[in-house]
Amino acid sequence: MSQQPDRIIIFDTTLRDGEQSPGATLNKEEKLTIARQLARLGVDVIEAGFPFASPGDFEAVQGIAEQVGTPDGPTICGLARATQGDIQSAGEALAPAAHKRIHTFIATSDIHLKHKLRKSREEVLAIAPEMVAYAKTFTEDVEFSPEDAARSDPDFMYQVLEAVIDAGATTVNIPDTVGYTTPGEFGALIRGIAENVRNIDQAVISVHGHNDLGLAVANFLEAVKNGARQLECTINGIGERAGNAALEELVMALHVRRQYYNPFLGRPVESEDALTNINTREIYKTSRLVSNLTGMFVQPNKAIVGANAFAHESGIHQDGVLKNRMTYEIMDAQSIGLTDNQIVLGKHSGRNAFKTRLKELGFELSETELNKAFLKFKAFADQKKEITDWDLESIVNDQIQQPPELYKLELVQVSCGDRARPTATVSLRGPNGEELLDVALGTGPVDAVYKAINRIVDIPNELIEYTVHSVTAGIDALGEVTVRLRYEGRIFSGHAANTDVIVASAHAYVNALNRLYEALQNPRVIPQGTPVTSRV
Repeated sequence: MSQQPDRIIIFDTTLRDGEQSPGATLNKEEKLTIARQLARLGVDVIEAGFPFASPGDFEAVQGIAEQVGTPDGPTICGLARATQGDIQSAGEALAPAAHKRIHTFIATSDIHLKHKLRKSREEVLAIAPEMVAYAKTFTEDVEFSPEDAARSDPDFMYQVLEAVIDAGATTVNIPDTVGYTTPGEFGALIRGIAENVRNIDQAVISVHGHNDLGLAVANFLEAVKNGARQLECTINGIGERAGNAALEELVMALHVRRQYYNPFLGRPVESEDALTNINTREIYKTSRLVSNLTGMFVQPNKAIVGANAFAHESGIHQDGVLKNRMTYEIMDAQSIGLTDNQIVLGKHSGRNAFKTRLKELGFELSETELNKAFLKFKAFADQKKEITDWDLESIVNDQIQQPPELYKLELVQVSCGDRARPTATVSLRGPNGEELLDVALGTGPVDAVYKAINRIVDIPNELIEYTVHSVTAGIDALGEVTVRLRYEGRIFSGHAANTDVIVASAHAYVNALNRLYEALQNPRVIPQGTPVTSRV
């Protein structure tokens, strides 16, 4: 595969590296939901997971390969360490995809060789091409990463890259695994590879990087100027530790400043052609979906997709924007799919109008899912006079993207005030259909509800995060609640929306507990004898 110098390939690793964020674990159906949206977004490659890590990951990658990896869809990729077992597992999981890629890796930095792999440079130099050649027996599209490339000896890395390209690697990915490098250094690293790897013209140069110093996006943009043509990123920048380079920031930087980047891609400065295949109008929707399903809240001042990204409070800014939006806005909010809060449906709207509007918003629901969402819509429409697109999105996310209801909330009732002890009565339907009831006191109404639920479910856990935000303006707005629980080092998230924040809080907590309960009943088994790590 030769490089495509006039276009940037967007490789999304939300479902692999992004899912490694504490508490962001997704089940198969949730991964499929996100993968379908990533396809609508227009990403070129979806890294769907790490098939060897667990049976659950294998099934999720296989499901995405079957349902999203269509002939006109994106390339579906699976991660594999440079071992035959990993590569075979990835090859088998990816088999149904029309376009598939195996991404294999091994460390090349001396610190990793000495302390993690306990191998010599000579051993790594032999293993890497051998495993790339093995991966080629499953697919022609093979990507190789020298883990911790940013801290590797360049001359040794050049040797490894030449060897894997000779063995058939079509993409070589240069990861800043620990988020250590700076833009100038990273640009020089990519330039050095372009100039010193003799067969680099036979592969695409890719970059992957973490945001520990807040420099991931800047590093990637500098890499583009020096020859990188694939960017490995995640929605909302989620990922291990401080996360990854954010897809939305990279894409919009390349879109807004395309005349600056055009010459580096061999294009005329004045060219208005897009530098990526991304449909930018799907960005905001994708961001919201990933945030809801992972429980990873997007900070209000987050670039591109934060709630304040297009808000203006300063009088000077407001005056300028009213006269001409370009005075203080460098991009149109509609370009990322953020539209005005139109009233689209009400309590008299029928099922067909509801279904049609959801389809226009990009939701493809089964009949069962549609029926559940419609019932919830009618219930909210009786409480709210105005139902907006954002409300509809929240309703769908709340109703169809939840874990199995092993415990189901039947009733929540609270009594509180400045002269009363907050008291909650909670009724749950248990796994065997039995009704479970308890009453508890708390420091506030939510605390009382959570204490009552905890006594019923009786699973030890630690509440580490509780967030509430309004979907739309107004006293009758839907309140979205996200909670994260910790149990024996693992984190489980729950999400719910309701016009009553107390009810939403109860549902979100029960959702998180259902994930925890499901994990205790059906633990994912990691193969014995080989500690699994996927920190590329």
